[in-house]
Amino acid sequence: MTTEQPGPSPAPPAPPSAEPLRPSAPSTTSTNDKATTTATSEAPKFVEKAERRRGWLRRRSRAASAVPAQAGPPAQESTAPSDAKASPGAVAGRPKSATPSDQGQMAGTAATQPKTDPTKTDLPKVDPAKGEAAKGEAAKTEPAKGDSLKNDAAKTVDAPQETKKRSEPFPTERPPGTPPDPFRAFAATAERPPGWFRRGTRRFARSLVHEYALVTYIALLMSAALTWPTLRYPMHTLPQDIWDPSRQAWQVAWVGHTLMTNPVQLWQSNIFYPLTDAYAFGSSLLGYAPTGMIGEGPAAAILRYNILFVLAHALLLVGGYALVRQLGAGRTGAAVAAVAFAFAPWRLAQEGHLDIISAGGIPLALAMLARGHGFSLRRGLRPDQRRTGWAAVGWIVASWQVSLGFSLGVPFLYVLGLVVVVFLLAVPIRFLRRPAERAALSRLLVINTAGTLFLASFSGLLAIPYFRVPDTGPAGTEIAFFSPPLRSLLIGPAESRIWGAPHEVPRASLGWPAEMALLPGFVLYALALAGLAFSIWTLRQRLLLLAALAGTIVLTLGTNFYEGRYTYLPLFGHLPGSLGLRIPGRLMLWATLLLAILAAGAVAEFVRRAEHLSEQRIPPWPGPWLRLATFVPLMLVLFEGWNATAHPVAPAQPAAMRTVSGPMLVLPTTALTDHSVVLWSTTRFQPLANGAGGFGAAHQVELRAKVQTFPDAASIEYLRSINVDRVLLIRADAAGTPWERAGDIPVDALGIRREDLDDAVVFHLR
Repeated sequence: MTTEQPGPSPAPPAPPSAEPLRPSAPSTTSTNDKATTTATSEAPKFVEKAERRRGWLRRRSRAASAVPAQAGPPAQESTAPSDAKASPGAVAGRPKSATPSDQGQMAGTAATQPKTDPTKTDLPKVDPAKGEAAKGEAAKTEPAKGDSLKNDAAKTVDAPQETKKRSEPFPTERPPGTPPDPFRAFAATAERPPGWFRRGTRRFARSLVHEYALVTYIALLMSAALTWPTLRYPMHTLPQDIWDPSRQAWQVAWVGHTLMTNPVQLWQSNIFYPLTDAYAFGSSLLGYAPTGMIGEGPAAAILRYNILFVLAHALLLVGGYALVRQLGAGRTGAAVAAVAFAFAPWRLAQEGHLDIISAGGIPLALAMLARGHGFSLRRGLRPDQRRTGWAAVGWIVASWQVSLGFSLGVPFLYVLGLVVVVFLLAVPIRFLRRPAERAALSRLLVINTAGTLFLASFSGLLAIPYFRVPDTGPAGTEIAFFSPPLRSLLIGPAESRIWGAPHEVPRASLGWPAEMALLPGFVLYALALAGLAFSIWTLRQRLLLLAALAGTIVLTLGTNFYEGRYTYLPLFGHLPGSLGLRIPGRLMLWATLLLAILAAGAVAEFVRRAEHLSEQRIPPWPGPWLRLATFVPLMLVLFEGWNATAHPVAPAQPAAMRTVSGPMLVLPTTALTDHSVVLWSTTRFQPLANGAGGFGAAHQVELRAKVQTFPDAASIEYLRSINVDRVLLIRADAAGTPWERAGDIPVDALGIRREDLDDAVVFHLR
């Protein structure tokens, strides 16, 4: 910005003539008259500019006051407001404010015109504060010398509309060839947008502190604590007993081993030799195959099983929390529902069945499907919350859940089928009524159709081997044997630390206590009952939940409700027993989930009212006692889920199991000890005539009856007929069995060879 440099002070100028300031007569056509006419016609424009540039007006006013006044009476400052009514002269075309060139005429007609100051100009009213600001701005731009004032005054008289030209802005680029500006290093530079690595890192960091990430951390810690001491000796102990957990540990190891070596032979497992489709004699646990690819041997299998056992409980917590949260409950209500669902007392009796414990994918898949469709039980359908990607992931999680076993998978398929039917009925109606949602509904229709077809195809292929397995008996007889009575809903299992001992007598009256002690928790009962009258869910929603709960309990009773003719048998009685659907008590999972949703409504309503009450306090936040009261239901549910599950040590693997190849039979063989034998085979997976499971029981009974006198000619002939080449006798386990002295009998006359090892005896039949 340039500044005006003051020069030497010149001599005082001569008084200017008053003639140029006197306007000419209206009848003459002089130059002054033209200037006056131009100024008069542009007066409104001048006033408008003057209002925007008050500083320039103040400078012009002071410049005019520096001109010597003409002869005549002193002028009085006009006090008339700028918005007063125009005078007759102004009506005739004369401007409201007098210019310096009109001062002479105004002095000659003082009798008829009001006296005005030649240096003043009537302007519109302005704000006093703005006037003071304008004065300050004018003071900053006031010339320092009198010559500048005179020149400005002359310019103002001749051309009142002329303003000072603004200075040109500095160039933004330096001329070519000039050295770089050293001060450019201090200039502000635009921040470079983050690259893909920084964006991904930030997104990953935010995901680590997301609500569901925190829920996952808490679920892992809580699962490790509530299943303790599972992880105390994870390579040596198994939860509840050493029978079913040993077999399921072998299953996970086998599926991982065969998928890496020979996937075609997945269902032709190494046990129950020479039967086919032996892997279908139990729940597949196919979804855990990736973990089975890590490690080998019994120790690795036990460690893998214990880790999956804890993770299954954590998934129950995360899935239950996600579903109830998606339905509209708050964090506290969702936490109570998740804990009640994951650690219900009846579930403690199923700790030895990994396929029953692994039910967390059911609520998680339902939560994802609800999220993808924008559905909330509390807020209804919200089109702005639809996420088609979540719907697709929900179908994938549902398929994974079915791959773990049909015992829980088939009821889950029925529920998903009901959801698909409701969706297909609702989509056309909404498609016609909401044209704006047609694009989103079309995408959801495509995803749901593809997800349904994929799930149905995957489940059908997975069920083919199970339909080839021979049935164990009439379906009605087995279902009637395992059907629990109504009182079983109030009896806790022996593994419950709270209700195990108090319910010992009523539990003894049950036909099969392990599958009939179905207490979901008295605290859960109380909270669900409170949720029927005091809840965030509407009355209609509560009645629907109550109806669904009643229907689920009827199905859970099996044949004890009108012999199951219209309830359980039409849905599950026609399916093969290998699917594991002949134990109605396992449907208690759905009853527990519905009870948890009702309980979450009551807890969420209690928390909502507590928050409303705390808003009336000063300061407006809940006190310590009110905060503690909101967590009382959670602590009670945790206390009732306290377990007393045993963790026995798994039998050590004999060294011979790591060296002897098959096909072979391991003695002694019983329905219980064969569970440990199949676990020992995880080192080499050699073919075994031994097997554990209820669906090969008929073959195993025949085998044990015919080898009970081994070694003799009849047993050797039978074993050769089923292509068994070796018999391994474990000396430490043979005491008290029919094979206690089998290792000492001479075998030379039988055409076989005996090999003595440190801890076993090997009989070579060929």
